[in-house]
Amino acid sequence: MQTLSIDRPVLRLQRVPAGRPRGAADEQPTPLASSAAPSFDSMALLRGSKVVEIAHNGSVYRLQATKLGKLILTK
Repeated sequence: MQTLSIDRPVLRLQRVPAGRPRGAADEQPTPLASSAAPSFDSMALLRGSKVVEIAHNGSVYRLQATKLGKLILTK
């Protein structure tokens, strides 16, 4: 089984010192990467196969392409 490594955007929250009003500009998350979700072509994920397995948090999921061109993700 091959695994696919996907880089995810990371957000960091800054702590606001006690006594500062809530809603201060410092509380907004600071994006460290592009805010747009990464996009992948299904053909790149499937690599010519009809089914691939995806490991996520200790579980294995199956991504399957149907004859009608739809995708099914099952656990």
